Parts: sequence; C-alpha cells; structure tokens
Amino acid sequence: MADHHNYSFFGQKVGLIVQSSSKNEPFIFFRVIKSKGNGSWEKPSNGEGKVIKFTLGEMVWIIRVLNKEVSSWSTFHSYKENKTQISFKWQEGENGKLWVHIGSYSKILDYSQFKILELLLNHILKEKIEFATIPQPFSKSSSNIMSNTVVREEIISINVNNTLKEKQEVNKNNFISDNEVSGKKQKIKGVIRGETDKALLIKFDNEIEIWIPKSTIHSNFSKEKNINQNFTIDTWILEKNKIIYME
Repeated sequence: MADHHNYSFFGQKVGLIVQSSSKNEPFIFFRVIKSKGNGSWEKPSNGEGKVIKFTLGEMVWIIRVLNKEVSSWSTFHSYKENKTQISFKWQEGENGKLWVHIGSYSKILDYSQFKILELLLNHILKEKIEFATIPQPFSKSSSNIMSNTVVREEIISINVNNTLKEKQEVNKNNFISDNEVSGKKQKIKGVIRGETDKALLIKFDNEIEIWIPKSTIHSNFSKEKNINQNFTIDTWILEKNKIIYME
C-alpha cells in the first residue's frame, strides 16, 4: 500500500493534479495549472497555479458527484482576502462530461478521466480512514511532497447538492429593483433555514437553498427562521451559485 499518490489530468489548456502526501494525513490536495499558450505551463515552484486542500468530508462529496448520486457540489474556501469558489458539476446535455471549477480554473473531465478520479479518490479515502483517523506521533522530519506549497485556509462549507433529477431555474422576481443592484453587492429576498457561527442557510425565492458566509452579507437581518426578508449579499457568491445572473 503506497504512502502517497500523485496523478495528473492534463488537457490543452488546464491541468489538474491530485496529490496525497501521506496516508496518515486526513486531507488531499488538488492543484490546477494553466497553459501559457507558448508551449509552457504555469510552474508551482514559481508560485503559479492554485492549490486547494480538501478534507475527508469534502472528498466524500466529490465522490458522490463522481458516482452521480448528486448532480453537483460546491464549496467555498477563504483565507484573509483570498476567496476561492469550488464546484464539481455534471454538464447538461453532455453525457460523460464533468466540470471541475477551482477559482478561475475550469477543467472538464471525460469518461476515462473522471472514472480514474473516482477510483483514485475511493482508494485514497479508504486508506485515510484506516490510517489518518488514529493518533500519530509528531515528527519534524515527516516527509511532505507539498513542501513547496503553503496552504492556510479557513474552510466555510457552502454546499450545493442537487439530485440528478432536479431542474432549477432563475426566478426574475429575485431582484428587488434595478436601482438596488450594484457591481459588488445585491439586495435580494430570502428565508433563513439554518445558521452556524460563520454562515446562514438561506432559501431564495427561486427555491435554491445554499449556505452563505456571513462575511459576504452586508445588511442587518432577523435570525428568526422561515420569514421572508431582505439581504444585501456580495454579488460574486450569488452569481457563482446561480442565484442571480448578471449581464
């Protein structure tokens, strides 16, 4: 049984690299890089590309998408001013195609690629459940193939989990009025369905229900559940989760 894994999915423009530095660590890394168009690629050693660390729980959700138990899953990672929207979504009308979005990087996986990813993640998760959930002795000399990467993220779970039969359409009545739309914030109606210290579970008028980080909400709100009220929310997160569409 291998202690670490490193597998690449490359296309013409974007490459996705899955890395597990040790079966004793309860997380996995996804690295994405772009082609520069001149035959060369972004170099992680130069600080280029993007690295995301996924927890065991997040790995489970990715596997659920790969198994087609749900049609999509998205999450939101934030560290200081660096915000990264992440999603895994089956493309409508394209059998056997899966879109992986990590920030500004988008990678499409064909059948053979997503099948390999499914088998790889299931194998790694099984390893980590066995070895990474027991106490480990601390060692400063522990090997780490990610030594060139510093990853410090505060992860806020913003999960959008749609069954494959669900069809969600944008309700134009979501908008309060045109003069209340700004480039960075959007006034929108919704109902609070749940709350954590860092996020609100909001159901919007178009029936989409997602977790919204409190750091992206810029209006006062009543914590009472199941009452329709106005929120002022960062436009980017509403667009990313298809709550609104901006022309």
